[in-house]
Amino acid sequence: MSEQAVHGPHKSEWITISIDEYESMQRTIEVLSDPDLTNQLREGKGKNAPTRDFEELAGELGI
Repeated sequence: MSEQAVHGPHKSEWITISIDEYESMQRTIEVLSDPDLTNQLREGKGKNAPTRDFEELAGELGI
């Protein structure tokens, strides 16, 4: 298999991120693209309900 180089001027800059960060961003985009989920988030935020740390809750649930 040969590698191909891209040459020429680029109009945008490049960054490198970890796969974990990329996947997290993809999941965020999926959630924010779902009108039902965004409505649920908006409603929950409007109730000013107390929040919990995910790691703490996951530990309590044993996951």
